[in-house]
Amino acid sequence: MINLDTFKTYSRAVALSAVAISAIAFAGPAKAAPVQLFPFFQPLPPMVAPQPYQPYQATPYQAAPSDDQDAVEMPARFRRQTVSYATREAPGTIIIDTPNTYLYYVLGNGQAVRYGIGVGRDGFTWSGVQSVTKKAEWPDWTPPPEMIARQPYLPRHMAGGPGNPLGARAMYLGGTIYRIHGTNAPDTIGKHVSSGCIRLTNDDVTDLYSRVNVGTKVIVLPMTERRADLGAATR
Repeated sequence: MINLDTFKTYSRAVALSAVAISAIAFAGPAKAAPVQLFPFFQPLPPMVAPQPYQPYQATPYQAAPSDDQDAVEMPARFRRQTVSYATREAPGTIIIDTPNTYLYYVLGNGQAVRYGIGVGRDGFTWSGVQSVTKKAEWPDWTPPPEMIARQPYLPRHMAGGPGNPLGARAMYLGGTIYRIHGTNAPDTIGKHVSSGCIRLTNDDVTDLYSRVNVGTKVIVLPMTERRADLGAATR
């Protein structure tokens, strides 16, 4: 039989021990950090002062390089070359073979320098005899009113430079709106794409420009049925 006094004494001892253990457990080490109850909460980032508004600025346009010969592989027949070319025209004359997209610079003695060119598209080819009345390096471009009427999105004026559609050189023909000029689109050589002007690669127009003087005679042949090449390369 259990002694009641002994049982009470034993119960008080157990209770005091439990209280002591709980106190020690809650107290913990003197230098321990407080327990983080919700470790999945991340601290908020520090506040940053708002920056003043900066308007958008587009990246400046990078003009195409002037040396366009390396950018486009020209078909062999459009590369500048000296060819046999029979004509009664005097040396120094320019003959533009519109249907075959060639320009001949007559050397004399049955020879000429032949260049591949781009010419006027359907409805914009022309023919006749003119002369070079002006020469310009890296010319400005001011589209004529007729062109603006057809293409109102064109700029009214563009300063000369590699990005200018007239390219590196221009030779102006009489009092017309037409020119022999370079191009920043060498892949159009051999095609009927212009509004009547004659275009060469920048490399070729620079070569032709060095040979031509103001007053040079220019013969533009009419657009007729395409025929075989008139000139045979000599070198």
